[in-house]
Amino acid sequence: MRQLHPDDVIWRNARLATLSPEQTAPYGIQDKMALITRGDKILALVPEADLPRTLPRQHDLQGRLVTPGLIDCHTHLVFGGDRAAEWEQRLNGVSYQTISAQGGGINATVTATRNSTSDALVELAQGRLARLMREGVTTLEIKSGYGLNDEAEEKMLRVAQQLAATQPVEISPTLLAAHAVPPEYKQDPDGYIDHICQHLLPTLWQKGLFEAVDLFCENVGFTPAQSERVLQAAKAQGIPVKGHVEQLSNLGGAALVSRYGGWSADHIEYLDEAGVTAMAQSGTVAVLLPGAFYFLQERQRPPVELLRQRGVPMAVATDYNPGTSPFASLHLAMNMACVQFGLTPEEAWAGVTRHAARALGRGATHGQLKAGYVADLAIWDAERPVEILYEPGRNPLYQRVFRGKVQ
Repeated sequence: MRQLHPDDVIWRNARLATLSPEQTAPYGIQDKMALITRGDKILALVPEADLPRTLPRQHDLQGRLVTPGLIDCHTHLVFGGDRAAEWEQRLNGVSYQTISAQGGGINATVTATRNSTSDALVELAQGRLARLMREGVTTLEIKSGYGLNDEAEEKMLRVAQQLAATQPVEISPTLLAAHAVPPEYKQDPDGYIDHICQHLLPTLWQKGLFEAVDLFCENVGFTPAQSERVLQAAKAQGIPVKGHVEQLSNLGGAALVSRYGGWSADHIEYLDEAGVTAMAQSGTVAVLLPGAFYFLQERQRPPVELLRQRGVPMAVATDYNPGTSPFASLHLAMNMACVQFGLTPEEAWAGVTRHAARALGRGATHGQLKAGYVADLAIWDAERPVEILYEPGRNPLYQRVFRGKVQ
């Protein structure tokens, strides 16, 4: 065994669910193991019996389960206001068209976000983020997309930046300016796409405020032609891309995003075989968002069996947002992915660890218990990984470790 330093930390007497595909046991389980961290990285996994007699700092986990820290790879965590009253209206029989005509829908969130101060947005987002971290989340994505103008989009991304600087969590910021047509461009959606491509995207990229570009290619969002212009603008800057696609209809958005080497194609309820083939060829991750499926009472399920057959990695995320998935619980999303979409518990776990990491461009550093990977751990008062998603509302998290430090 490698020589240990006095500052190394040993997490001993553990049951490790490595989530490594190199392990043959379900979940990559290894029993009676110790995990050694050096600084913010995992140094080694070793059998308990091989530990030296003289040990550096250590934590005796008394047989507890250890997994990689959870990764929520699709959230809209930063926004102003809420849409609870609108949801109540819908349940009382008011149509979405009527609600939208009254200023509701996404425009209500855009107005509230534009009118909120940065401090107010930080305070709201901190509460939502705390709920995710209490469940063992150590990495998450945060999208813009409720500003839809230069000032408000930048404000949202700077809030995400502030959260990353002040909270023990890693944040992947995403520019989603192509989320909806803002009111001022209602009669000129192509003009808004022009503005995104020529000004908003390159300006905010130069300021270092995001690491990927997202878009909503849908019949209530942007056409494939408009979406491709955004993808072309991102490619010209060398920016990774992803897409909200095939949620409500099949416009070929997943194949389009795959053609540009997209990190992920998200929602994908209406994904067809051609789209699955394109994703398999490009290595694009399928991000399943069962919270929105449930909240909108959808019936079209994503083609999980076809994704399995073609070897497309499937991630699972909360899609936390005020309009269609107000659930700051990745445990609940995992449960829903199994119950509604037919994933196995092991697939759901891969979906919030190694596949979610890949959907955020972090597949070589995050989402597995493996030497050289970041020391982000979730330690559970549980014997089996299935216990974490079996009973939503019960949280067996014992400790959350971020970059080698207990939080």
